[in-house]
Amino acid sequence: MATKHAALHALIEPVVSAMGFELWGIDHLSQGKQSRLVIYIERESGVNVEDCADISRQVSAVMDVEDPIPGEYRLEVSSPGMARPLYTLDQFIRYQGHHVALKLRIPFDGRRKYQGLLAGVEGDEVLIQLDGEEYCFPIESIDSAHIVPQFD
Repeated sequence: MATKHAALHALIEPVVSAMGFELWGIDHLSQGKQSRLVIYIERESGVNVEDCADISRQVSAVMDVEDPIPGEYRLEVSSPGMARPLYTLDQFIRYQGHHVALKLRIPFDGRRKYQGLLAGVEGDEVLIQLDGEEYCFPIESIDSAHIVPQFD
């Protein structure tokens, strides 16, 4: 599955970059006979609906030619938003000090879901503080992660 994700990233990233955006991440979700491809884009000046539509048209053209996903799928392009998903160590570093929710691929201490303060990154491990303890999770053990917005 990682090679499929890498192939999609390699196909989509140059299109997004050429249009002046950062490819924040990709989610390819199977839903029965159909699947959904979600592309998250970011730009310092922000992302609007027209930007998403433009990226969608360009990526669709490339996907039609390359055809990397068998069967039908729905393409969605979006800003990562406030509850942004985190995919890379660099993204975890950028959001150090924020609250995050993690879902692990395999349970640790009998649970797969953790929510706490993102304390940082050490090597290839993400550090989470929760209930007065610090947990270290290798990035490859994290199935999904996202920022939990805090409103004071």
